[in-house]
Amino acid sequence: MAEQTANKVTRKVFAPNNNPRPTFGRGGSTGGNRPGGNRPGGNRGNRFGAERVKPEFDQKTINVRRVARVVSGGRRFSFSVALVAGDKNGRVGVGIGKAGDTALAVEKSLNKAKKMMIRVPMTDKKSIAHEVMAKFKSARVVLRPAPGRGLVAGSAVRVVLSLAGLHDVNAKIVSRSKDKLNIARATVLALSQLKTKIKKV
Repeated sequence: MAEQTANKVTRKVFAPNNNPRPTFGRGGSTGGNRPGGNRPGGNRGNRFGAERVKPEFDQKTINVRRVARVVSGGRRFSFSVALVAGDKNGRVGVGIGKAGDTALAVEKSLNKAKKMMIRVPMTDKKSIAHEVMAKFKSARVVLRPAPGRGLVAGSAVRVVLSLAGLHDVNAKIVSRSKDKLNIARATVLALSQLKTKIKKV
């Protein structure tokens, strides 16, 4: 009588692991032991509970270009940044800066915008007193007071007017130019031509 052998299946029981593998965060360090380690951002900055100081001027970039200049060894690339800065209380300016890094170019353009700032004469309701038109190179804009309609503008005109703190203004670009830098400079030129509202006695 032949002997029958049965295949035996052995099962290995693993003990529960009380020390799981640590999850590494950014930079290869464990994030579970430090506060905010697994959260995006963690406790960046504000280490001692100090509040951030609000900047004096708000800014908005309207154009970023990579430009090149030809030298004997080839071409050297840099970045050109154009931005608008204002305090939303009547002061606004446009600046442009070039540098090898975008952050440095933004800093340069902000400093130039501060130097080129103008004071916009506004009415009591933060609007303009009369219609004005200005032309800078190929850009031409028209600004009209629009009581109760809010800020009706587009492109770089809206950026300049909002950072100047103006409301109830209807703006229109009457040229075919799409250059935001020239449009912003034309808007600043138009605001500089405004006159204060004459009060009737």
